[in-house]
Amino acid sequence: MRRLTRRICAFAPSAVGLGLALWAFVFEPASLRVAEYEVVVATGWPSACNGLRIAVLADLHVGSPFKGIDKLDRVVRLTNDAYPDVILLAGDYVIQDVLGGRFVSPEDAAAVLGRLSAPRGVWAVLGNHDWWLGGARVRRAIESAGIAVLEDSARRIAAGPCPFWLMGIGDFMEARHDVRSALAQVHDDAPVLAFTHNPDIFPEIPARVALTIAGHTHGGQVYIPLLGRPIVPSLFGERYAIGHVLDNGRHLFVSPGIGTSIIPVRFLVPPEISVVTVRSTASKQAAPLKPASVLPGRYQGQALRRADSSAVFRSEVEPGRSARTTSRCLRAGTAG
Repeated sequence: MRRLTRRICAFAPSAVGLGLALWAFVFEPASLRVAEYEVVVATGWPSACNGLRIAVLADLHVGSPFKGIDKLDRVVRLTNDAYPDVILLAGDYVIQDVLGGRFVSPEDAAAVLGRLSAPRGVWAVLGNHDWWLGGARVRRAIESAGIAVLEDSARRIAAGPCPFWLMGIGDFMEARHDVRSALAQVHDDAPVLAFTHNPDIFPEIPARVALTIAGHTHGGQVYIPLLGRPIVPSLFGERYAIGHVLDNGRHLFVSPGIGTSIIPVRFLVPPEISVVTVRSTASKQAAPLKPASVLPGRYQGQALRRADSSAVFRSEVEPGRSARTTSRCLRAGTAG
């Protein structure tokens, strides 16, 4: 009996290590969830815009392990099924030198992304990996799929009862990221929603912008309880790593994204389609926005649905298509 106990004790650490490795390098990177968040903006967000739903697809890195064209098609279908008002693509559509990855051209990826639809449009910015491959090429591919790319520019979206400005900011590392030039295009007092690839630009975003949305960090890809996130590609460490950040009254939301970079690992930072519902403090319990008039060719969805809590997770785990588990959990707080 003692010999058996010693053998079990000797084997247990190896079994635990193997299990953690399988989870971090296979099961979690292969998973995909839709995570719904509620962000309450105290100032600068009118009651007419309460319930605006924003789907954020960040760091797709198409071609990274478990993130090929088939998975991208699933991302598109799950995003459309979430019935967002607007879809924001936050950059990094391609890969460079990720272990186990297989390059997918931006043209092939864009052809699938072109099936995204939302009543207030589908919009994109470029990330550092897109610029490393060739920013002009990636931009052409995305625009050829009918998706507008906003680089240091702003568009007024007037469909429905909530007109607002959507401002796209160039990548902090590889592009001009001219916030002042983009904001100069805003010529009325409608609320401003900004999105960019790298959250390190956030200190330069003025209070005129109600909410800034970004990606890039992948949430660090690895989160170790009690220790935090060992590696976050940001000048600010974990400060802008993931989720809703409130900084001197200004709001930032960072999506942990979908793909992987360099090392194809994720641990307690699962790939996700982030759906953010924005509300003001004055009418937090207001009903969601009514469906707006349809932008041509971009939406054939059904009526918008309201999130039941501040974070709703729906996940699908499909390691090698050999197994599938579906789970749903409700959580009382916002990630990050």
